[in-house]
Amino acid sequence: MSHLVECVPNFSEGRRMEVVDAIADAIRSQGGRVVDVQADPAHNRSVVTFVAEPEAAVDAVMAGARVACERIDLRRHQGEHPRMGAIDVVPFVPFADLPMGVCVDLAHRFGARLLGELGIPVYYYGEAARNPERRELERVRRGGFEDLREHILEPERQPDEGPAVLHPSAGATAVGARIPLIAYNVNLRTTDIGVAKEIARKVRASSGGMPNVKALGFDLQDRGLVQVSMNLTDYRVTNIWKVFDAIRREAERRGVEVAESEIVGTIPLDAAVRTVADAVLEPRLRMDQILEKRVWAAE
Repeated sequence: MSHLVECVPNFSEGRRMEVVDAIADAIRSQGGRVVDVQADPAHNRSVVTFVAEPEAAVDAVMAGARVACERIDLRRHQGEHPRMGAIDVVPFVPFADLPMGVCVDLAHRFGARLLGELGIPVYYYGEAARNPERRELERVRRGGFEDLREHILEPERQPDEGPAVLHPSAGATAVGARIPLIAYNVNLRTTDIGVAKEIARKVRASSGGMPNVKALGFDLQDRGLVQVSMNLTDYRVTNIWKVFDAIRREAERRGVEVAESEIVGTIPLDAAVRTVADAVLEPRLRMDQILEKRVWAAE
């Protein structure tokens, strides 16, 4: 089987499904195999997951970017999730045994094209970062579109690709290369946003919580809930079960129930196996015990 790369572009549109569908269709039209599309109206954000052969991946995500640039205007955008661009974040992720260096090269090729063809400035993060201070996405995106518009001329805020001028409606884009990340949310049955923010602070690594966890608290007003929204940046260290259990215990201490949890996008099979192993206290559970893995290996 030929090598594949995964790409997970995040777009600042989660309410107009005709726009989200047009973006996904554009990606498909250039050879991207779209495996998942998720849109969140409260966050006003969508996540498209696709795989492609490396030589087709940049063309595919550029096609989606063109649609987003034409149809999303950040000057009129409102949503719970932090964002600095219409095409907000574009990570390239190794699939199977694809070398990370290939993803870094794809990130830089895409960033150069995004600037050259659409005039959108680019910040590189993760393994693709050219500035070590920009490895962490939250450092790149801090303050969002409005803050960056005010401070882009400052030396530490200037983009890696392009002049220090935002695209008037599409802002700027963070482009990176990283290992598989799990976007995971836990919704709490309360309208007290303070509870979600307190629990997010308890579990996130930067506040002394769980390693490889990034977390924020959001208000889901349309659903009468609050949310602890997370990125698990290394599921091999902290998996879904571990963080869910910690949040549930913190919520119970505050007299709050967990309403539900949700995985945004896709996760590796290995992540699911590790979650099951922890949840049912079966530390010896192995990938080769999965029926599908046995069948695939025999083909």
